[in-house]
Amino acid sequence: MTSVHTPPPLVSPPPVLPAGVLGRCRELVDPALRKAVGTLHPWPRRMASFALGWCEADGTPSAGGGGKGVRQALAVLGAEAVGAAGDEGVTAAVAVELVHTFSLMHDDVMDGDERRRHRESAWRAYGTGPAVLGGDALFALAVETLARHGGSHTGAAVARLAGALRELVRGQADDLLFEARPWTGPRAVRPAEYEAMAAGKTGSLLACALTLGPVLAGAPPLMVEALGEAGRQLGPAFQAVDDLLGIWGDPGITGKPVHSDLTRGKKTLPVLAALAADGPAARELAALLAPGVPLDADAAGRAAGLVEEAGGRDAALAEARRRVAAARECLYGVPLAPRTVDELVALTGFLVDRRL
Repeated sequence: MTSVHTPPPLVSPPPVLPAGVLGRCRELVDPALRKAVGTLHPWPRRMASFALGWCEADGTPSAGGGGKGVRQALAVLGAEAVGAAGDEGVTAAVAVELVHTFSLMHDDVMDGDERRRHRESAWRAYGTGPAVLGGDALFALAVETLARHGGSHTGAAVARLAGALRELVRGQADDLLFEARPWTGPRAVRPAEYEAMAAGKTGSLLACALTLGPVLAGAPPLMVEALGEAGRQLGPAFQAVDDLLGIWGDPGITGKPVHSDLTRGKKTLPVLAALAADGPAARELAALLAPGVPLDADAAGRAAGLVEEAGGRDAALAEARRRVAAARECLYGVPLAPRTVDELVALTGFLVDRRL
């Protein structure tokens, strides 16, 4: 029987290493994920396998892996937190990982990103049309995976996934539209708009990951909603760190050029926070980012320095940590399995402390 978990002192180290959590969850999910992808038509199957890091563009098996598997780990842990059966957590994790990979394939097409995880993105390797098709195949397979699970709660799980996708599309639409808006003036992106975008683009799928297994298992609504709110808090935290990496991340780790978000005019939290500050650095940054002023590599480097000087980097990191703290409060506030809560807390720390 579970009880409300008392959080450890802030000075205590995480009880479980995040790498161990991610590895354990990957071992549980990988066989089912490969089996599902194996049912696809050979062409989209190869593209999906490439996007997942299983093979090279020509189909040769790859020694490297794909992403870190954060979302599939959240799905497994969400199910374990409510005492759900293992297959419910795995089914949820497969569906979430398929949707996440589909979204990345389409996102790279929309953003024109040529690199993903230190190699060509799917559209660069196969072409735009084929990459869109491969993403569509993964989306359809995610829905089919859930629908085939069976049980009295399958319909509710499919509805939850569909709702998350609707929110994800809304957030992605806003993110793309923001790029055409100016940094300052009456048409500038406001903090509330940014928060809504991050909640949809990133928070929706994290919330879905944490709740899909519990919904399949018919867990009490109190637990489901607490896990969902934790995911919604983690979304903006994850997005804030992505924003930091998009400006200051090491290209050798992120696989993307330095200052890439700045040169594209992507509206990110560090820059918005810096522009909202009062001081000479904020004013110089606003002038540098004025419409019609091209931002070459040197100017982007100067802009990054001004963002940091104006406090944008610290503000974004502080917001990420605040959101993680709020997510942890959600987890500690309901009677979830204590050890799983410990694993989730370790994972939330990893989300913020990625290589900045």
